[in-house]
Amino acid sequence: MVIFIRPRALVSKAFVTSGVCAALVAGAAAGPAHAARNAAGPPAVPSLSALSWEVMDARTGTVLAARAPHRRLPPASTLKTLFAVTVLPHLRQDAVHRASWADLAEVAEGSSEVGVAEGHRYTVADLWRGVFLSSGNDAVHTLARLNGGLSRTLAQMQATARRIGARDTQVRSPDGFDTPGQYSSAHDLALIAREGFKNPDFRRYMGTKFARFPASGGPDAYEIQNTNRLLVGSHGVEPYPGLIGVKNGYTTQAGTTLVSAATHKGRTILVTVMNPQDGDFNEVYEESRTLLDWGFATPAPQPPKQQAGPLRAAAAPATAPTHQEEAAEAPGLTRHLGAAAALLVLTCVPLIVRRRLRARRIRS
Repeated sequence: MVIFIRPRALVSKAFVTSGVCAALVAGAAAGPAHAARNAAGPPAVPSLSALSWEVMDARTGTVLAARAPHRRLPPASTLKTLFAVTVLPHLRQDAVHRASWADLAEVAEGSSEVGVAEGHRYTVADLWRGVFLSSGNDAVHTLARLNGGLSRTLAQMQATARRIGARDTQVRSPDGFDTPGQYSSAHDLALIAREGFKNPDFRRYMGTKFARFPASGGPDAYEIQNTNRLLVGSHGVEPYPGLIGVKNGYTTQAGTTLVSAATHKGRTILVTVMNPQDGDFNEVYEESRTLLDWGFATPAPQPPKQQAGPLRAAAAPATAPTHQEEAAEAPGLTRHLGAAAALLVLTCVPLIVRRRLRARRIRS
């Protein structure tokens, strides 16, 4: 008995099935490649000379990238942010104080000063502008005495650091002047600044560029300018668009330090840079600029279930993936291709079997 078959149908079915198999293999190979392209994410993290730095999304507290973010280093005047976070809520901004010798007695020699003069009257707001704009240690010590004294203020600052999770910070002075046993970290300074953002007075002072000292005027009043060059644009540094603060610092031991924040299209990036090793005094501003640019170029993270705070935030790697990390992704690709190959066999084998059976029937 001769059984006739339709060659066209057989060829067509084989063609379709082969096409499906090829598509499966191609899809399996392309799937991981597509995922790898999506996983590439933000641009490469820049290479900088600072001993320590961190980039944080201010809204979520997510650390986007960092280098040695928990390395304990002298903070210089960036520690004044912790002083402000601690003391600002305790003093009325419109309160008036007549400066005395005792206010200035413990200001270290060589300190930066705004010019608080014994016997002159200042509002608390005047003194805060002296802290944020001129980095005045004389204003810091005057406010510390108004807060109940130096010892009380230092204890409160340490307690504030612990409360917000700044566990790399040890306070020995209210102004950040080089003092044995005093240190902080890039991550802690970012946490402190982010805590300060919650206070409208903190936000106002950190972004003030110019002011009269004292604001009431008079023959002895004069203009002061914020020493943050990235904010005002001075000494060869171009101002950064959208910069809102926060605080710069310098001492012999700390080198240059800077906590800066900028807002663009509703998103705020917070950057800390500690002690760049290259360039001149302006290097801290230019490295901060580079990190701000990089931060805004990255996708905005989703709010985490637990934001940066008492538990240390896990920093994104500041270097390219290692060969071991790339190899760790290979098994995923192998599994995809293995599954596709198995499916190819299961789909194509029945076709081959049917063709052989039909061929036998024709011969018979």
